[in-house]
Amino acid sequence: MQFIDLKTQQQPIREDIERRIKAVLDHGQYIMGPEVTELEKRLADFVGARHCVSVSSGTDALLIAMMALGVGPGDEVVTTPFTFISTVETIALLGARPVFVDIDPRTYNLDPNLLQAALTDKTKAIMPVSLYGQCADFQAINAIAAKRGIPVIEDGAQSFGATHRGEKSCHLSTIGCTSFFPSKPLGGYGDGGACFTDDDELAKRMQQIRVHGQDRRYNHPLIGVNGRLDTLQAAILLSKLDVFPEEVARRAAVAEQYRKLLDGKVVIPFVEEFNTSVYAQYTIRVDARDEVAAALASQGVPTAVHYPVPLHRQPAFASLGYPDECFPHAEEAARQVMSLPMHPYLAVADQVRIAEALKAAVAR
Repeated sequence: MQFIDLKTQQQPIREDIERRIKAVLDHGQYIMGPEVTELEKRLADFVGARHCVSVSSGTDALLIAMMALGVGPGDEVVTTPFTFISTVETIALLGARPVFVDIDPRTYNLDPNLLQAALTDKTKAIMPVSLYGQCADFQAINAIAAKRGIPVIEDGAQSFGATHRGEKSCHLSTIGCTSFFPSKPLGGYGDGGACFTDDDELAKRMQQIRVHGQDRRYNHPLIGVNGRLDTLQAAILLSKLDVFPEEVARRAAVAEQYRKLLDGKVVIPFVEEFNTSVYAQYTIRVDARDEVAAALASQGVPTAVHYPVPLHRQPAFASLGYPDECFPHAEEAARQVMSLPMHPYLAVADQVRIAEALKAAVAR
């Protein structure tokens, strides 16, 4: 059993992928080729944003977004301690200070009720994460940010295709960022990412930053990075984007089947009534997680933990001075969360097998 079955996903689009790759090999524009422009247009249309700036990874998307907003030494960026390290390492790379806000224990996303207390005169941006496929409460977060004139960046690496109050993830804030890492809901076959915005000037700055800060050859108004999405990845993503809406629906069906099998047995994902989720992971909560995971592994059921150590407890961020247990909801989630196999092509029979193994494990 595969935790994420990319091979099955590839079968119906393999011919189209190969056709698109051949076209790139034929025209030879491996960097910033026509497929990149086509992909950006289609992604912007999908999200509903004026601009899409494709980049080399989800991590670089966050970095470039903050660079475009002028984040630098002495600034603070407010975010969550319960996410992958890329969210926070990009803040640190720019010399800014990450400021953490605890999570809502139901959604695992930044709790907007705790946000106001974390803002200071040094706050340069707020960067909520839309974790496990569900958007954070951007309506509440944006309202708080607007009162202080603070831009908001969505880390939508796991939520591309989800909605919040009818709007698509990555079109909910000043800048939306996502990842096309292979395991993501819309994943390529290598690294990739994108930034989305309705702001013409921010789009221009991000376009320049991703190519070493240049606006034309050998003219560099800005300090930038080598952050381009390569043409072959764009070609692959175009093929995958064709079937993406169907896969989002399939993910929802898999999640609904899990709900029927597991509700009342373990803590299953909670999705706000104003949200939809793309279930980048199907993450449950259990006591004695290591023992449960070992029992599932003995039955051939793979699991994963996203994430076992909150970021304020990572050695790289020890200098921030946060004590253990200062974010109790993040700490508890880190001890209890466990992700089950999730992908659009997960068979019902496999889900039944997973559920039976899980119920037996938690009953021990």
